[in-house]
Amino acid sequence: MSTLVTRIEYYLKKMLEEQGRLRIQRNEIAARFDCAPSQVSYVLQTRFSLDRGYLVQSQRGGGGFVEIVEIPREARKEYLSRLHNSLGAGVTQQEARDILHRLKKDQLLTHRECLLLQNIIHRNVLDLSLPRRDILRGKILKSVIESLYWNLQEEG
Repeated sequence: MSTLVTRIEYYLKKMLEEQGRLRIQRNEIAARFDCAPSQVSYVLQTRFSLDRGYLVQSQRGGGGFVEIVEIPREARKEYLSRLHNSLGAGVTQQEARDILHRLKKDQLLTHRECLLLQNIIHRNVLDLSLPRRDILRGKILKSVIESLYWNLQEEG
């Protein structure tokens, strides 16, 4: 399934890059890739999440659609605020990696900072049982996001 997921992700990202804002119907994408609409939903949930820098809105019903928007770099403060507010008590290692990669992509973190933070929040370093490990990782990430937000505030 990961090959199919990757192909759908690539297709949607390419369309999004060309159009800036994307409105799709799950059924149409599913037909194009000869898969179930639930597989398209899986791609949307895992590859186009807020922690990866995307807003996804659904309109259900007969003419329902899904709208995907990549959060522009100019809206970084709002993005950081939304990201901070969206983080629950605990954050998994994969969710944290996604967040850090997005922050790096938006040039809010350098490559080196991203690597350092990935190592700091790694399960082997946070040698705690679940859910305590995910809770601590979430606190660390929230602190990093707050610091980035206030740094942007100072820049104007």
